[in-house]
Amino acid sequence: MAGAAVVGTAAAVGCKNPKGKKAEGYASGEVPLGQMTYRTDKHGQQVSLLGFGMMRLPIEGGGSLRDKPDAKLDQELINRMVDYAIEHGVNYFDTAPVYLKGMSEEATGIALARHPRDKWLIATKMSNFRNWTPEASLKMYNDSFEKLQVDHIDYYLLHSFGGVDKDGKSDFEKRFVDNGVLDFLMKEREAGRIRNLGWSFHGEQSEFDKVVAWTDKYHWDFAQIQMNYVDWHYAHEIEPENVNADYLYNELDKREIPIVIMEPVLGGRLATLNEALAGQLKAVEPDRSLASWAFRYLGMYPRIMTSLSGMSAMEHVEDNVRTHCPCEPLTDAQMALLDRVADEFAHFPAVPCTACQYCMPCPYGLDIPGIFAFYNKSLAEGNIATEGTVEQKEFRRARRAFLTTYDKSIERLRQADHCINCGECLTHCPQHIAIPDKMHMIEDYTNRLKDSLV
Repeated sequence: MAGAAVVGTAAAVGCKNPKGKKAEGYASGEVPLGQMTYRTDKHGQQVSLLGFGMMRLPIEGGGSLRDKPDAKLDQELINRMVDYAIEHGVNYFDTAPVYLKGMSEEATGIALARHPRDKWLIATKMSNFRNWTPEASLKMYNDSFEKLQVDHIDYYLLHSFGGVDKDGKSDFEKRFVDNGVLDFLMKEREAGRIRNLGWSFHGEQSEFDKVVAWTDKYHWDFAQIQMNYVDWHYAHEIEPENVNADYLYNELDKREIPIVIMEPVLGGRLATLNEALAGQLKAVEPDRSLASWAFRYLGMYPRIMTSLSGMSAMEHVEDNVRTHCPCEPLTDAQMALLDRVADEFAHFPAVPCTACQYCMPCPYGLDIPGIFAFYNKSLAEGNIATEGTVEQKEFRRARRAFLTTYDKSIERLRQADHCINCGECLTHCPQHIAIPDKMHMIEDYTNRLKDSLV
């Protein structure tokens, strides 16, 4: 695989961690100024290889909207995080009307409006998932300009297509073509209110192939796909409805379409590997974060324009900036190591949830992302007992650790045993997780642990 050229800027100047803090799993120390790695889009615009994803912004008092559904975003901290990112050369900021219960665009606009317009690029989306009438879609589009406080949008995406309904009609055609939305957006691009028009994909390969084949018709300026060192070869193996990232990347590369990457650390799971896998990486580079491996891997692919990181704390910003200032290529030996880690990770029975929360709210009150996060964390920490009998010491330890923390992590009325298999979540999951099946798996496992206490 061809390595990507690393493009830096001026000489480095050190910058201390402003709070002197170090989040677990993230590196600390000086972060250089003037060393950000940039890529170039189809029109010659320089884009930071690190993009700031505004989907996981911090809330007041800490925690998440999943736990505090009525909380407000911490605008002061968001401003500081954006300031730090821009100071260190990050210029690509990605949001959407549906992120953070509709609060992301406004918070992003407030933070960015404090900086000169030529210092940042904004990406947002047509997220007309449930109401794709021309009127509703046009309102969503115009609202984005108002919330973001802009007169043009640098990168506009047709948000998350890839499904086909029971009549064989694709969601891309229903949401963007048949209602005239795409024709409208193309005219907006001609008028300069949209500078680059693209899309993000989650779904069936046939739908991806169809939209890519329309490149000559619609002249896509960029595309957004899920890619990381696990999904490169194992996305389909982990979830059969997903498409391996090597196929997606290579098809776009053939057509010279710049690529934006989502889920570079797989919803945080590649930044919190289990002890055995993390140890393999730490043995080679003990001072680097686990997340840095994932971002440097993506930096090896020259068609990638930017990789989005959903950052919720200043430590995340600092660590990711450090990785990209500049983004140092991996060696052949390091690439081979990541291949081995990916193979082991893909055969580890975790639930591939990225905590995007598109499945929420559950009509029956389940905390779907929270349940999966707890299960995956228990798995990573060795607290899932998949073999053995009640007499085995390790089984007893794992059973105790799982049961005593489940109720503390997830409210009883929001746990897996309250799933009634309604299927409402299935059409909204971009990872195509069989959510009710996974819920019943976790419920059955929990019940077996409880029965073993008798």
